[in-house]
Amino acid sequence: MSSWIDLKAVWEIVVVGLLAGAGLPALFAVGLRALGRPGPGYVRTSESNELVGGNPVGIAVATVCFAVVLAAIGYGIYIIVASGHK
Repeated sequence: MSSWIDLKAVWEIVVVGLLAGAGLPALFAVGLRALGRPGPGYVRTSESNELVGGNPVGIAVATVCFAVVLAAIGYGIYIIVASGHK
C-alpha cells in the first residue's frame, strides 16, 4: 500500500490544509476580537455605545494578525502566478 500512497505527501497536505483552511480564518477572528476590545477611550452615552478609541494592545495584536493573513494571501497569489499556466 505504501507504493501507491505517499504518506509523507498526504501528511504535508493535511497540515497545510489545516493551517490555511482553519488557521487563517481563526487568526482573522482573533484579530477582530482583539480589535473590538474596549480601551481607555470607551464612552457610554444614553443613545448608544460608542467606541472612541480602542485598546492599544488590541490594535497591535489585530495589526499583526491581519498582516499575517494578508501575507499568506499574497504568498498564495504569488505561488499561483509563479507556477504559470501554459
